[in-house]
Amino acid sequence: QVRLVESGGGLVQPGGPLRLSCAASGSIFSINGRAWYRQAPGTQRELVAAITSGGSTSYADSVKGRFTITRDNAKNTVYLQMNSLKAEDTAVYYCNANLLTTGNWHYNRPPTDCWGQGTQVTISS
Repeated sequence: QVRLVESGGGLVQPGGPLRLSCAASGSIFSINGRAWYRQAPGTQRELVAAITSGGSTSYADSVKGRFTITRDNAKNTVYLQMNSLKAEDTAVYYCNANLLTTGNWHYNRPPTDCWGQGTQVTISS
C-alpha cells in the first residue's frame, strides 16, 4: 500500500504565495518522476509542473516564472511553491508519483502512477 498525502492548500489573496507539499509513504522501493496537476471546475486535469528523479523540471506555460517544483528524496516529498497567485490558479491540486513498490520490484513489474487525494487552492480577495 502506497499513499500520497497533499497539504498546504487554502484561500489566498491574489498576488500571494502558497506552498503545497505531498508526502509519499508505504511500501516504496523507488520513486521516479513527481508532478503536480490541477483541475478547475468544468475543465480537464492539467499538468502544472514535473520533476524527474535527477531534478530536471518542466512547467506549464501559465505558471512559468511563478511556480517552483522541488523534491526531497530523503523524505519522499515533493513541493510546489506558488508565487504571484492569480484567480485562474484556483483549482484542486493533485500530486502524482511514478513509483515502484517493493511488491512490484519483487515480482519484476513496472512502476505505476499513484495519485494524492487533492487539495483545494482558492485565490480570491
